[in-house]
Amino acid sequence: MPILYRTQASVSGGRNGHARTADGLLDVVLSVPKEMGGPGKAATNPEQLFAAGYAACFDGAIHFLAGLKKIKGLSTVVTADVGVGPDDSAPGFALDVALSIAVTGLPEAEARALVAEAHQVCPYSKALAGNVPVRIAVTAN
Repeated sequence: MPILYRTQASVSGGRNGHARTADGLLDVVLSVPKEMGGPGKAATNPEQLFAAGYAACFDGAIHFLAGLKKIKGLSTVVTADVGVGPDDSAPGFALDVALSIAVTGLPEAEARALVAEAHQVCPYSKALAGNVPVRIAVTAN
């Protein structure tokens, strides 16, 4: 596969540490949320970063397909809800993911079909397939 883009991020200090991309555009302090036994300080965490990345990627997949299909006037908002908790099937933790997609400019059936196709195209969805169930809700108007 020819790589079109590659990036790097480094973390020191784990979940209570610091994350920075090689180009310095992302430079954040990390903190374990109170709900997970952490200090709950004003800082981001891996789940927030994953939610933002997945939402952006999925929205991009929708618009990529809309471009191929020459769909005009489409407006979307993708919200990724990402949780983490104990893995019931193995030691460690597992992710819980739900996507809510609001689509404006398409009838509901077409919006659902486009979102289903985007789920097959989005690299994040492909990476999670067979590993993390992703619940998808679509609203169209």
